[in-house]
Amino acid sequence: MSDIIQLLPDSVANQIAAGEVIQRPASVIKELVENAIDAGATHVDVVVVDAGRTLIQVIDDGTGMSETDARLAFERHATSKIRKADDLFTLQTMGFRGEALPSIAAVAQVELTTRRAEDEVGVCLQIAASKVVRQEPVACPVGSNFKVENLFYNVPARRKFLKSNATELQNIVQAFERIVLVYPKVNFTLQSNNLELLNLKTASLRQRIDDVFGRKGTQDLLPVNVETTVCTIEGYVGRPETARKKGIQQFFFVNGRYMRHPYFHKAVMNAYERLVPQGLVTPYYIYIKVDPADIDVNIHPTKTEIKFENEQTIFQMLQVAVKDAIGRFIEVPLIDFDSEGQPDLPLFGSQNSGGPQMPTVSVDPDYNPFRSGTTPRTPTYLPQYDIPQTPRRKTVDNSWQQLYDQAVHRAQPAPAPTLFPDDDAEETQSIDAERSPQHYQYKGCYIMTAVKSGLMIINQHRADLRIRYDRIIRQLQAGSIPTQRLLFTDIVQFAPSDITQIETFLPELQAMGFEMTPLGGGSYAVSGVPAGIDGVDISRLITTIVSDAIDQGHTTPQQLHETVALSLARHSAIADGQVLTNEEMEQVVNSLFLSSNVKYTPDGLPILTILPHSDIEKLF
Repeated sequence: MSDIIQLLPDSVANQIAAGEVIQRPASVIKELVENAIDAGATHVDVVVVDAGRTLIQVIDDGTGMSETDARLAFERHATSKIRKADDLFTLQTMGFRGEALPSIAAVAQVELTTRRAEDEVGVCLQIAASKVVRQEPVACPVGSNFKVENLFYNVPARRKFLKSNATELQNIVQAFERIVLVYPKVNFTLQSNNLELLNLKTASLRQRIDDVFGRKGTQDLLPVNVETTVCTIEGYVGRPETARKKGIQQFFFVNGRYMRHPYFHKAVMNAYERLVPQGLVTPYYIYIKVDPADIDVNIHPTKTEIKFENEQTIFQMLQVAVKDAIGRFIEVPLIDFDSEGQPDLPLFGSQNSGGPQMPTVSVDPDYNPFRSGTTPRTPTYLPQYDIPQTPRRKTVDNSWQQLYDQAVHRAQPAPAPTLFPDDDAEETQSIDAERSPQHYQYKGCYIMTAVKSGLMIINQHRADLRIRYDRIIRQLQAGSIPTQRLLFTDIVQFAPSDITQIETFLPELQAMGFEMTPLGGGSYAVSGVPAGIDGVDISRLITTIVSDAIDQGHTTPQQLHETVALSLARHSAIADGQVLTNEEMEQVVNSLFLSSNVKYTPDGLPILTILPHSDIEKLF
C-alpha cells in the first residue's frame, strides 16, 4: 500500500490560510491599512469599487520596500515585525504573523508599487493566485500602493457567499473606523465608487471621534482618565440620557488594537446601574494601555480576542473609572466626616449662640377689612407706623355680602317641573353608567375593567402601540400620511457605515412623510415629518428607524413600512405613568378591540390578561 500523506502545494495552503484571515473585503482593508500604519505612514488613502469586489486600493507614504522585500513579503510567514518567539510578548506593531499578504495574493489579483526614500526607482510587482506575473522597475513616490482586484475570483464559492454591496461597504467602513479612532495623528481618506465617505485630518482624539461620528452624536461624552501601575484607562463614555437600545458606538482598544471583550463591556454597563433603564446601553470609546507582556493577542487570526493576565483587576478599575466620570457629571457633593481641626461654628437659634432668633408672626383673627365703620383697623401682623390719617368724607355701607347673594339667586335658572323627579334622576344616572363604564388605572400603567369572565388588565402603553401601529400601516398602504412642516429644521447625523444604507431608505422615508435633504458628510436636514408625532425627538426617531432597518435587513417597501410604523408607534404611544381620564381609558379599550390583534403588540409582547372571577373568589 502506497503512502497517502502528502504536502499541500503552497497555493492550496495559502487559500486555506486565506479562509481564516481574509473573510471579506473589509479584511483586506484592515490588513493593508494596518501594514501602512506599521510602516510609519502619515497619510493613508483607501479606494474601493463595488464594495471591494472589483477593486481595493490602499496608498500610503510610509517607508516603502526594496525590490527584495517586496518579493519576499508575499511569502508565507515572512515578516519584519518579529524575529523570535519572545517578541510575541513585546509587540508594538499591529501585524506580526506574516500571513496577510500571501493570503490576499492567493485569492485575488494583486499589484504592488513601492519605493524607499533612498532608492531612485521603485518596483512594480503583479501576483495572481500566489503566482508572480510580472516584476519590473517603475518610477513612483515614496511609500506603497496596493491594488487588489477581483477578490475571490479563483474561489467562486467564497465570492458567492459575499453579501450585498451595501452590507459589504458597511463592514468596510466599520473596519476603517476601528483603525482611524486609534491613530488621530494620521490623515485618512475613504472613497467608494468615486464618492468620498471620510476625509479625516490630523486632530485630537475627541476631535477625531467627532469627525467620524458627527458632533451631534458625540456631544454628550464624558472623559475618563485613570492611571495606575497595572494599566492606564483613557477615553470617553456617554451620559446616562444617551442610552439607547441599538445603533450606538462602543469601542475597546488595547495598546492601539481594537478588541471585543464582553467581560469588560459588563464592567462599563455595571457603572450605569440604576441610571439607565434595563435593556438600554450607552456609547463608549475606551483605550486601555497595559504592559505587552501581560496580554496575549495571538489567539485568533483577526486579533480581536485578547487574553489578559490581570483581567479581574482591570474589570474593577474600569468600573470605578466609569463611575467616577459619571459622578463628576452628576456633581453629587461628597460628605466629609473628617472635621478634625475645623472651626466650631455655632448653630443659629441655639441657646448658647447669640445669633438672631427665628421671627414670629402674630395674627388678629378678628380683623375684617370690609367691616363697616369710619376707620379700618390696622392688622396686627404688619409693622406699626405713625401715619397721619386723612379724614373720610362719607361713610359707605359695605353690605356687599347681601348684594352678592341676591345677584347669584337671580342668575340661577328655575328648575323645570317634572312629574317624577326622583325616578327621572335615577334613570339618567343609570343610562350614563351604561354608556360610560368605569375603568380603573393602576399606577399609571395598567387599565383595569370588569368583563363577564372576570377582571381584564390592559397594558396601556402596549395597547396604544398596537392601535397606532395599525393606523399608521393603513395610512402607509393608502399613501395618505400627511407631512407636517417643522418650524425649525432639524439636523440628523449618520455614521459613515450607515450612509450607504440611507441612500436606499431615503425614497421610502420621503414617501412616508419625512422631508430630508442631504447636506453631505452623512448629514441630512429634516424639514418635515409625518403628522401626529408631536413631542418626539425627530433626530432620535430617524436614527432608530434606520438602525432597526439595518439590523433586521429590511429592504423591501413592505418591510420598511412595518419598521417605520413600529418606530413611529413606539415614540408616540402613551407612556407608562401617564394618568388618563375615564373617557381616555374608554377610548383606548374600544380602539384596541377594533385593532387587528388584540392580544399582542407588533413585536410579540402581550397586551392584556384576564383574571378569572373564580380565581378572585379563591383569594377570599
